[in-house]
Amino acid sequence: MSPVLHDLFAALDQQGECIPLDFLRRMLEEAPLSLEDLAPWLRFGRESYQRNLIHQGPGYHALALCWRSGQRSPIHDHRGSACGLRVVSGVMSETVFDRTPEGHIYPTHTHVVRAGQVCATYDMDIHQVSNLQPPGRDLVTLHIYSPPLLVMGTYSLFDLARAEYADPVFADGAGI
Repeated sequence: MSPVLHDLFAALDQQGECIPLDFLRRMLEEAPLSLEDLAPWLRFGRESYQRNLIHQGPGYHALALCWRSGQRSPIHDHRGSACGLRVVSGVMSETVFDRTPEGHIYPTHTHVVRAGQVCATYDMDIHQVSNLQPPGRDLVTLHIYSPPLLVMGTYSLFDLARAEYADPVFADGAGI
């Protein structure tokens, strides 16, 4: 593990079971992360983005998410978890959704997050993360979920129901 990741995780390990969102954001903004720091966990999926577990702390999971051009997350919330996210390489598009009084979701805005930038969401914030770059341009993001995000709520533009999705986490980096 790189010294940068070691120091980041040592600071997070001191926070206990639930790390405040502002602390996650600050730590991700201040860490001098590079793509080389995540090299052992850079594994991409053919059909979907891939979540690669880097570290399990007392109150969080840290994952490298690897995205090929055109890959997107489901429209989802974080169901009780805070998420700090840093774009390590590439350009990420985040689409934020809101709900009508009847329960339908609709996109309110999409913003672009570039390498080195951080965003943070909490609990019932509904969003979708995408790599909308041209073919051949990958996106790598570092996500820290506190407490660990094991099941997320998912949403559809066509259905009022909130489903649950256990997104696969690949502990060995190979996706098996």
